[in-house]
Amino acid sequence: MKSNINQLLEIMRQLRDPENGCPWDIKQDFSSIAPYTIEEAYEVADAIEENDMSALRSELGDLLFQVVFHAQMAAEASHFDFNDVVEAVCEKMTVRHPHVFQPDAPKLTAEEQTQAWEQAKSKNKDSVLDGIAKNLPELLKAVKLTKYAAVTGFDWPDVAPVFAKLDEERDELKEAIESGDKEHMEEELGDLLFVVANIGRHLSIDPSAALRKANHKFEKRFRKVEELARLNEPKKQNFDLKTLDELWNQVKVEHNND
Repeated sequence: MKSNINQLLEIMRQLRDPENGCPWDIKQDFSSIAPYTIEEAYEVADAIEENDMSALRSELGDLLFQVVFHAQMAAEASHFDFNDVVEAVCEKMTVRHPHVFQPDAPKLTAEEQTQAWEQAKSKNKDSVLDGIAKNLPELLKAVKLTKYAAVTGFDWPDVAPVFAKLDEERDELKEAIESGDKEHMEEELGDLLFVVANIGRHLSIDPSAALRKANHKFEKRFRKVEELARLNEPKKQNFDLKTLDELWNQVKVEHNND
């Protein structure tokens, strides 16, 4: 017999049972579980990036369990239960996709649908920026802020002027560095990163995903650099920059597609 969502809900209920449940699960609350929820979402992203369908199946289950965990705690406090969560998301999806669920609604392109989606989300808000999660990773939040602001028309027409802004912010960071003012440097570095995130949005590239791939590439190459350096001089722990730089260029050529 295959498992279903009701079995998972019952497992969660038993884990949280005050008398016979798991001590660790019983003592958790929304705040203590939130970091695990975020971690599981990243592990889903990792499985997708690795194109590992077996891992993706497992990680999606772990992420679903996080939803069930939060819903169980909410039910215990009489806030809402899992069925309420499902009802809310079903209602949201049908309302925001009239071209799919309303026979008389006009058909939209993917771009038109994205714009309609953002406009629908901005209704009944004091600001189009309302609703952006405060705890989003900052690169993702930068993309969201500029994306939502663009709904009002506050946006560059294409990526070219964003590069001009990038040059401007780079020069301002250089000036801040020359001033020696640490707080000013931090501010200008933030402005520079914000513009980089905006470039990603204009190119339809997730800057977080791009940075994750860059980190992965750096890690893979540098591990190979370490391996070669220790192969040449097994007893050394620290190496001069020239040696490491030469090995880096060697690895870069040999593993250009990694």
